[in-house]
Amino acid sequence: MKTVLYDKTDTLRRLLWTIKTNNRLLWRLWREMRTADTILFTGSPPLLIHWMAPANLLLRKRLVYRITDFHPECAIAQRGSAGLLLNLLYRLTVFWRRRIDQFEVLGKDQIARLCEIGIPAERIELKRDSSPVAITQETLPLSRPNGAQASLLLLYSGNWGVAHDHRTFLEGYRLHHQKGTARFTLWLNATGSAVSAIEQALQAHDLPYVKGAPVPIEQLASLLVTPDAHLIALSDPFVGFVLPSKVYGCIESGKAVLFIGSEKSDVHLLCAKDLGPAYQRVEVGDADGCQRALDRLSALIDDGRPGARSLR
Repeated sequence: MKTVLYDKTDTLRRLLWTIKTNNRLLWRLWREMRTADTILFTGSPPLLIHWMAPANLLLRKRLVYRITDFHPECAIAQRGSAGLLLNLLYRLTVFWRRRIDQFEVLGKDQIARLCEIGIPAERIELKRDSSPVAITQETLPLSRPNGAQASLLLLYSGNWGVAHDHRTFLEGYRLHHQKGTARFTLWLNATGSAVSAIEQALQAHDLPYVKGAPVPIEQLASLLVTPDAHLIALSDPFVGFVLPSKVYGCIESGKAVLFIGSEKSDVHLLCAKDLGPAYQRVEVGDADGCQRALDRLSALIDDGRPGARSLR
């Protein structure tokens, strides 16, 4: 089903889009749902549970909810508090979640969040995503961007928005260039609400970076193997509500990873398991730790010591 793009920063327009899209989905799929034994739905579009769970009072099917980002918890985390309307929406969401037969989750951090609201563990199945592209020894990197040939490239790809801390990295990156090894150049291949503020800060402190753009899916594997390291960031209030999907591709690339975020996130669980010393994590707010992590990774890569599968 085709739908229109909308401005995600416009709350009213986003709400109207959600209502219209969920209504259309329910209407178009009603006949198929009536003949099914099990109905599997996801968290996209947002708040679809408020259509599926009430409809199932008539359908009487087994409902399986593959939950991705948690709504409205993400909106509450963004605001810092619920307020009356969001609190009512949250309570209604919990009410309907408790009537779902089975959940599929992306990480153990999401299991913890569901258990916190009273969902029995036996109704939750861990079913992870995988890398969106296959990466093999034959995957060729893209050309390194102009202006960064002599540096180590630290790639941030994908969305950099409200769920992803950026202040810790910016301060740690500044210290890396003013007090540390100054080996990394940020490759800002991102979109999202934080990108403009990030660029302004980088320019204000005269910090090196190259601006990229999203690539077609057929070039994604090559993009992921091009840098020397990947950057992943997640703000603490979003842990368990959001799992950056980019983590799977970053791990699959075999490159080093710097994660700014909590050890309670499955980003840490996955990277620590697969990447060994080529993985570094710092807490949100620990700029000095971020500088030290960048320095350690640069030394590891420059020395060519084993870590991730294809450090150079």
